[in-house]
Amino acid sequence: MSQSKWIITATVMTGTLVASINASSVNVALPHMQGNLGASTEEIAWVSTGYILSNVIIMPLVAWFSSRYGRKRFYMASILLFILSSILCGLAWNLFSIVAFRVLQGMGGGTLIPVAQAILRETFPPEEQGQAMGIYGFGVVLGPAFGPTLGGWVIDHYSWPWVFYINIPVGILTLILASRFIQDPPYLIREKGKIDFLGLALMIVGLGALQFLLERGEVNDWFASRFILSLAAVSLVGLGLFTIRELRAERPAVNLRLLRNVTFASGNILGGVLGLGLFGGLFLLPMFLQKLLGFSALDSGLAIMPRSVAMALAMPVVGWLYNAIGPKRLVGFGFFIIALSFWQLSRLALGVGYWDIFFPQTLQGVGFGMVFVALSTACLSTISKPDMTAATGLYNFFRQITGSIGIAVSASLLTRGGNHYRALLVEGITDYRDRTHAWMQTITGILNHQGIEPSTVHQKTLGLLDKVITQQATMLSFNHVHFLIACIFIAVIPFVFLLRTEEVSLGNHSGGAAKQGE
Repeated sequence: MSQSKWIITATVMTGTLVASINASSVNVALPHMQGNLGASTEEIAWVSTGYILSNVIIMPLVAWFSSRYGRKRFYMASILLFILSSILCGLAWNLFSIVAFRVLQGMGGGTLIPVAQAILRETFPPEEQGQAMGIYGFGVVLGPAFGPTLGGWVIDHYSWPWVFYINIPVGILTLILASRFIQDPPYLIREKGKIDFLGLALMIVGLGALQFLLERGEVNDWFASRFILSLAAVSLVGLGLFTIRELRAERPAVNLRLLRNVTFASGNILGGVLGLGLFGGLFLLPMFLQKLLGFSALDSGLAIMPRSVAMALAMPVVGWLYNAIGPKRLVGFGFFIIALSFWQLSRLALGVGYWDIFFPQTLQGVGFGMVFVALSTACLSTISKPDMTAATGLYNFFRQITGSIGIAVSASLLTRGGNHYRALLVEGITDYRDRTHAWMQTITGILNHQGIEPSTVHQKTLGLLDKVITQQATMLSFNHVHFLIACIFIAVIPFVFLLRTEEVSLGNHSGGAAKQGE
């Protein structure tokens, strides 16, 4: 058993790695695709949007597909779909084709991570669950850490289709290993009954509208747009009817009854905030480095790597400490130091250096590593094994959708905050203020000394003043958003006390209302 569990671990982790690396490496190739395919910036964004959209839709359905077709068969079909769609993405001839193939790729890739998590939970004994989630988390964070760098290297030395082609050998290896070492668990019930088409349709419409709203909201000025309002209405009605349908259906497509489990529900709330901070932070910091500090894309990628490296190093350690310390202390302290790191980032200024960024990121990475391992272990510990695949699908879905919310809200707050702070700064700048007058005199003297045409000196001075105001306003906006994220992490810490950790028996299959211990 000891040897086989490590073979199974290696098998599912290859799939996890290729899916997580692909999700982040492709973004680096978007400018190159845009030029080759003749697409606008808004159009080429659909290459990422299509992938995320199909990811979000497929994750809650992994248990339904597994029970209907067998988990091993479904897992292998997903790997095969991921391989074939990667080939098709590399061969894409126009914008429509690559978006369509990315949707297919997202359907395959969105399955690999939650199924891998479920398999690892079942493979390791209860006393080693923390280690299992540490290994799983290590694979998940390697993608965001090294995916952009790998994608940039591939594009520099080859061309953008190779960002997709590099998935093929790893995918084939995963397919071979899965065919030999992955088996359906003995408690998996193969159900061939009536398909809940209405529930599936409501979910697809509701989630599709929500994800589209999050992706296009900022571009369309959010709720000032009738289009965004329509999407919000469709999403609200669709998801509302879907929830009612699934809670009443005898054989639901998505087992929402699992959320009656207090530990699992509170774990999903905490996991949602974790996703919001993780993806929101990954959006904000590169923007700050490139927009205000003038970093290149590659340099900003290298500059934010300490966070992912710290996460990867912390996860195995937290997995080893889990049984000794318990989840409440680990998750609670993890949320606190994440909040502290975002508070440190909220105090940055335009003159910061590398180490001013390095230490908050490292602290943040350790916190994310602590929470990721301990929370996923505790959250799933009260779920019966027959419900495990459904639970991991829901858990990863909530983290993915809140990650999209984190990016969308961060982008919106950043833009609106920049406009707000700019208006405040402009109000305080007049020719009658001594500091403004002194600054204008200094810049004018510098420009005159450089031999600038006297007739344009004043105009150039005003242009430089405008640039300084915009930079300072943007800096204040970045700080404001980081501070709000810190407050959110502090606000949800009380949910940590709802976590319970008692394992349920193999035969317990009560639709998610598993017993909980103190």
